[in-house]
Amino acid sequence: MSAQQDRFVHDRLPPPAQWPELRFDRPEFQFPDRLNLVEELLDKAHAKGFADRPLLRSSRITLSYTDVQDRVDRICRVLTEDLGLVPGNRVLLRGGNSIAMALAWLAVVKAGLIAVATMPLLRARELGDIIDKAQPTAALCDIKLLEELELARQDRPVLATVIPFNTLNEPGSLAVRSAQKPGDFPPCPTSADDIAMMAFTSGTTGKPKAAVHTHRDVLAACEAWPRHVLRATPDDIVVGSPPLAFTFGLGGLLVFPMWAGASVYFPDAPYTPETMVRTINEIGATISYTAPTFYRQMAPFARQHGVGKLRISVSAGEGLPDATRQLWKQATGLEMLDGIGATEMFHIFISSAGDDVRPGAVGKVVPGYTAKVVDEDGQELPRGTIGKLAVIGPTGCKYMDEPRQASYVKNGWNYPGDAFLQDEDGYFFYQARADDMIITSGYNVGGPEVEDALLRHPAVSECGVIGKPDEERGMIVKAFCVLKPGHTGDAAMVKALQDHVKASIAPFKYPREIEFVPSLPRTETGKLQRFKLRQA
Repeated sequence: MSAQQDRFVHDRLPPPAQWPELRFDRPEFQFPDRLNLVEELLDKAHAKGFADRPLLRSSRITLSYTDVQDRVDRICRVLTEDLGLVPGNRVLLRGGNSIAMALAWLAVVKAGLIAVATMPLLRARELGDIIDKAQPTAALCDIKLLEELELARQDRPVLATVIPFNTLNEPGSLAVRSAQKPGDFPPCPTSADDIAMMAFTSGTTGKPKAAVHTHRDVLAACEAWPRHVLRATPDDIVVGSPPLAFTFGLGGLLVFPMWAGASVYFPDAPYTPETMVRTINEIGATISYTAPTFYRQMAPFARQHGVGKLRISVSAGEGLPDATRQLWKQATGLEMLDGIGATEMFHIFISSAGDDVRPGAVGKVVPGYTAKVVDEDGQELPRGTIGKLAVIGPTGCKYMDEPRQASYVKNGWNYPGDAFLQDEDGYFFYQARADDMIITSGYNVGGPEVEDALLRHPAVSECGVIGKPDEERGMIVKAFCVLKPGHTGDAAMVKALQDHVKASIAPFKYPREIEFVPSLPRTETGKLQRFKLRQA
């Protein structure tokens, strides 16, 4: 039933033996064989009573679901009529979070094409790697970000057309082209297993991979965490900092609000911690999404200005230190909604909200998923034992043309690469990335636990902890710390921080080396790049 006549991505999916087992054993996961996710989320909004409700907001304009459908349909016609693209062709998307970027993503997927969204800060070399992998025929690019893309395509003739957006009067721009088109574009009759998007992983290991998600994958994700944990309503207004090119941002700031009939506000410029707090108050935002580090930086502004109508603060993208959770709660009165997901799984699969939150825990497995903590052979470990996380559910990892598929999916289970502990009540406690566990003198130490202890010291603004090779102990715990203004990184501060950690957690976990740095290396999504600390 596939509508995608361009089989480039289909032909480069893993062999069947390396696919994850996908489980659709709940009523909400029963989808028809023919399925177009944008048709479900946008075209059917009228039948759900959302047609005239706001969907996309900015300081200059608010578009209803009907308005968005009309604009998306016009862009679909540009893609298929002007560019002659056919279902299965890849379209590279390059832009920050904006209404125009959201419209472009929705149009690509509705037309049966495959969206390849890229982070705004990527340079020509990184964009070139993505073009080489995805082989996009066309690109839709924010006019402010054209330069690096033009450099990347100079010796890559496959990318034949680049159309700028976020410019109203530029000849040949997406706005000018689409204004000349009628709406009423029929959604491509894609099958549930046709491919909607490729998501490149955020590069915490330095080697991004292309994860592939079908129309059913994305809709199944909508029916899991958003339905059972987030529970957004049509009255919610959503804000956040994760890029739409990152599945945390795509879900939280576009797909999941559409599923709930809610609306999203996109700022004129990337958020700072202060402007995000001000925006929350000014527009009456009720749900926010960002990474733990950003919430930590927002806390003093939230304490100063309040957070208005905000009722849900979603944290994901990296481990949430309990020190940050408590700092945010003290500043706002809100219990943070933590979650762990993966680009490969599309979104969050372990989380808890409200009264179900347990201090220090990420949460319980989201309905529809099953998770366990296992040893190196995939055997489930006793509760209270640290091991590798294995997950199975309605979504799973399908890398395109990637030998690392075999290490992510084993016997149908997904291995996101995290070390966890599960308690007797089923709560999961994050320890570290599995390859970031520090084994020192025979003891297992999770870097995030040491980071959490350091963050509780009043002098520490940010920190990253790694294992450093050591002849005597195998590894030692080493910390890189960014101090708050007014504090000096000297020998006295090293001793003060070491003593603080010894008094907070088991003394053998204290950092034997502490290096003071002006900043930490992070991905565009806010994740700490520990591999760069190890290289340093």
